[in-house]
Amino acid sequence: MIVRTAFFEGVVRPGNEAAFESLLEDTLIPLWRQFPGAEDVSVLRPAVMDDGAPTYALVLATRYPDLATMDRALSSDIREATREPSNILKSLFDGRVFHITFNGDDLLAKAG
Repeated sequence: MIVRTAFFEGVVRPGNEAAFESLLEDTLIPLWRQFPGAEDVSVLRPAVMDDGAPTYALVLATRYPDLATMDRALSSDIREATREPSNILKSLFDGRVFHITFNGDDLLAKAG
């Protein structure tokens, strides 16, 4: 299993919260759920943070069965359809967005 994440490190610009939420809920989340081969799409928001932890507006986590499936999704028309709304979302946000792809093989389950 592979989990591709997008970290939105920073904050939504004051006064843009409603537009940010609307764009997520009405446009981007429905598109993200259409990525071919995606087994799960989660939008994570901080509930509790350690003192001194960086601030994240959200983390997007998309699970794929393998890297080849993820690569096909990232080459899909759906990905292209997310570009413009993603750029608008970033314009409502102060910070940076970066991606990390994790190997999600569950070592705890294998050890148990």
